[in-house]
Amino acid sequence: MDGLAGKTVIVTGGGGGIGGATCRLLGARGAKVSVFDMNFEAAAQVATDIAHQGGTAVAFECDITNRAAVDAAVASAEAQLGPADVLVNNAGWDVFKPFVQTIPAEWEKLISINLTGALHMHHAVLPGMAARKSGRIINIASDAARVGSSGEAVYAACKGGLVALSKTLAREHARQGITVNVICPGPTDTALLAGVAEGAANPEKLIEAFTRAIPLGRLGQPDDLARAIAFFASDDAAFITGQVLSVSGGLTMNG
Repeated sequence: MDGLAGKTVIVTGGGGGIGGATCRLLGARGAKVSVFDMNFEAAAQVATDIAHQGGTAVAFECDITNRAAVDAAVASAEAQLGPADVLVNNAGWDVFKPFVQTIPAEWEKLISINLTGALHMHHAVLPGMAARKSGRIINIASDAARVGSSGEAVYAACKGGLVALSKTLAREHARQGITVNVICPGPTDTALLAGVAEGAANPEKLIEAFTRAIPLGRLGQPDDLARAIAFFASDDAAFITGQVLSVSGGLTMNG
């Protein structure tokens, strides 16, 4: 993929499964990576891995639900590595239970992390991209946003909002050379999925059901998502914007 070397990238949730794989892949392809995560130790480990591969990365502790923390982290990242060329909004959280069994405190946390946090990141990074007339934004939503998912009503609502936000921003900023695209993972072998499964009556049965439902016969792996993210971040995707791509092993096949 062309055009990644030397680019400055911010990845939220960069210390986790999909985020960590994305940071490592972009770092290996020559990008300068800002690893944002609430868990600084996890972010630092990813940055260290990238450095050991000969790449450039810096870890930042950042709570994306806190606008002041986002502004400070973005300012620090850009001061150290340069203005952001690519933003990957990957951080997320979920709780697996029927909607009527959820409580407002859970809704607030889901919305704060999965939607409001992404709003903060866009609002902090987009003005600079617009001034420079270039940028790539990749938002990680979910196939739950496209087809629904039992037990994930509020999560699906947040991710649906992120899809709508992405399409709107793609229209608003296309003339400034900024592309905004969405990747929707299906069930992926990450700590988030494991946490969701723990909330089910029979976690092993739930994971088995997810796997059986996927036509390609396996759960997604973080690297599967990282490669799709890297494509949207690259020059190969320069004429693609406002699009939603499912990376789900065929679980959902939306036209």
